[in-house]
Amino acid sequence: MTVVSIEKDVEALTMKFIAEFDAGIDRVWQLWKDPRQLERWWGPPTYPATFEKHDFRVGGRSAYYMTGPDGEKPRGWWQITAIEEPTRFEFDDGFADDDGNPVDAMGIVHGVVTLDEVGGKTRMTSLSSFESAEQLQQMMEMGMEEGMREAMGQMDAILAEVKV
Repeated sequence: MTVVSIEKDVEALTMKFIAEFDAGIDRVWQLWKDPRQLERWWGPPTYPATFEKHDFRVGGRSAYYMTGPDGEKPRGWWQITAIEEPTRFEFDDGFADDDGNPVDAMGIVHGVVTLDEVGGKTRMTSLSSFESAEQLQQMMEMGMEEGMREAMGQMDAILAEVKV
């Protein structure tokens, strides 16, 4: 299993996923940087993602939708806030309406992804920070924990393919 731990801290309003991969940091970085690779794992298997835009630079924006089993297409966006290639980046993540415009009602989740070499493997830490305990609870009720576990669980198969 790719994900080795999940830590929820309601007081700190955070959720942390830690995963390890039998691949180098540069290769794992490509799973975030390349939109064609990113969309192969960002959604869980039952909600695959399609990135319509992925401007992976500080200030860049991404727009995507996930296609559910019944054809529904919930939309989301990212705003990249920091990059230290190939070991760290930060982004704001939110929901969008059918036209791709941010939906304020759900708030913003701030994500920090770090990649570290540990014993010949790459350890990826993904830390999500929430605006409130209510937002964290709402995301948990929507299935964020299981969805991210399933999504990250798809990364190993992509990494095992021909290196890009």
